[in-house]
Amino acid sequence: MVFIASLSFYGFWKFNFIPVMLFSVILDYFVALRLEHASCPRKRKKLLFISLFGNLGLLFYFKYLIFFSNNAIGLVNLMGISIDPILFKIILPLGISFYTFQTISYTVDVYRGHIKPEKNFLLYASYVTFFPQLIAGPILRAEEVIHQLSSSLRASSLDFYIGFKRIVYGLFLKVILADNIAPLVDVGFNSSVSQLSAIDVWTLSFLFGFQIYFDFSAYSHIAIGSARMMGIKFPENFNFPYIATSPKDFWKRWHISLSSWIRDYLYLPLTGTIVSNKSSSLGGLEQAVTQEKKNKALFLTWAIMGLWHGASWTFVLWGLYHSAWIFIFRLSNKIKVVNIFLSSKVRGFIITLPIMMLGWIPFRAESLNVTFSMWSKVIDFSAYGFLSMRENAYLVAAMLLAGFIVTSFISSKSDYFLSAQPKLFRVLEITFFCLIIPFILIFLRPISQFIYFQF
Repeated sequence: MVFIASLSFYGFWKFNFIPVMLFSVILDYFVALRLEHASCPRKRKKLLFISLFGNLGLLFYFKYLIFFSNNAIGLVNLMGISIDPILFKIILPLGISFYTFQTISYTVDVYRGHIKPEKNFLLYASYVTFFPQLIAGPILRAEEVIHQLSSSLRASSLDFYIGFKRIVYGLFLKVILADNIAPLVDVGFNSSVSQLSAIDVWTLSFLFGFQIYFDFSAYSHIAIGSARMMGIKFPENFNFPYIATSPKDFWKRWHISLSSWIRDYLYLPLTGTIVSNKSSSLGGLEQAVTQEKKNKALFLTWAIMGLWHGASWTFVLWGLYHSAWIFIFRLSNKIKVVNIFLSSKVRGFIITLPIMMLGWIPFRAESLNVTFSMWSKVIDFSAYGFLSMRENAYLVAAMLLAGFIVTSFISSKSDYFLSAQPKLFRVLEITFFCLIIPFILIFLRPISQFIYFQF
């Protein structure tokens, strides 16, 4: 039933793209079964190559063929050879970046001997296509989910209550916060960079940083909540990333399932590290950034990670930007800094937050030229003398930052409040959700796509 429901869910978008998804499902199902009985190392590597070639080839065709062909033609034209652009009409299937990563992780885990291949095709297919997270994650590992799907889905009243809360909270983040920040972000990024001040650039970077966080974490909350209402527990995908004290800490908190996937299936293999422990969707890039002699793998990994988000040089720049700061912080850890006024965590937060926010500019900007022009404003002291945006933009950015800090503090103390005053905590919690549900219905729009649907 789960498999049929997932296919029906995906088919509401475009039914004719279901075979594309099923190709990945069927390919890795049979490759994994063959891997179990293959003892020859050469044959095992050949089977793994078939899986990687099939999945990545599919991803390349739908997501990167136009990008690479246009860049190749542009390079040839620069050499004096005139070639007309090749017109492609390719629609990017929803969720392809996510479900291909899931099938790859499954096959690699079987190859490494971390898990046994699943014999029940419908059970394995349900894991790959499970509709709550099919479109935009979290990226699930087979070991985390298949055993839950193998038993009958029976949600307790507590599961239903927790799941419902997560869905409502996700809708609050999306409908009330992210969608109402979006117009301010759109106006700012659609403006000419020459008209923006340095303060405007800072404000836009913070506004978009909050918009994409609320938007993407909203989907994760809804996905986690929907699964929980069926008795399935997903790993968390976000943990208040903007209170991070370093870039490494940020990526332990942001899109955790992706950063851990990149660590286990890309970075560590590139460094030549043998992944002997079973992988999980926890830990971000912590293991990856502690190996000081692996800088080349670090930069290559982040360039690929940027390209995974989108077929554009701005995304590659976004990845290299983060790798550069991880590298800088790695070097700075060798230097002992004594500060009697601020603790190391507060100092790390003050430094890390603006760095992470400025990193969202290439993620949102239309081109590399716009990105570098906006970044140049930040270091141009003469650009701080005026404001060009409406005052609401600055007020909203400041309120969001203050609200985020307060909310993260309350969340960190929630267990204490719950144990100290359980009845009062429950009353306040129920009151909060009763208040935001009417606002969700008021602000709900007919069409408001999640940002990560495009990836």
